[in-house]
Amino acid sequence: MAAAAFGWGIYSLLGRGIVDPLGATGANFALALPLGVACYLLLPDGLTWRGTMLAVLSGAVTSGAGYALWYSVLPHLQSSVAAVAQLTVPLIAVAGGLVLLNEPLSARFAIAAALVIGGVGLSLRPVSPKAQ
Repeated sequence: MAAAAFGWGIYSLLGRGIVDPLGATGANFALALPLGVACYLLLPDGLTWRGTMLAVLSGAVTSGAGYALWYSVLPHLQSSVAAVAQLTVPLIAVAGGLVLLNEPLSARFAIAAALVIGGVGLSLRPVSPKAQ
């Protein structure tokens, strides 16, 4: 998770100046394609055509759209706000599972969501002049 957070942070910092978010995201996915194909060829055990196509759809298409959206919003955010906003991504993913896949709502998720949203809210509130 730490490596993923670091990578996402670097990706976001590099993406702040991107003029064409969709083109940049497409290029990044094209660069990752050979590694994905190599993994598929080296570890084909248990893979099906349908499963592979669903993985490509969920990985390349939906993630690519998410990255392109993030790149287009990023220039309008302060770095500190963007860093904190990223913390909500797992909540959005789980909420999607709740709504779209009818996954059960657990107390664990509710508590975790409240903590994350509370932390994001605290970090985004304005600093009082006394605290400075």
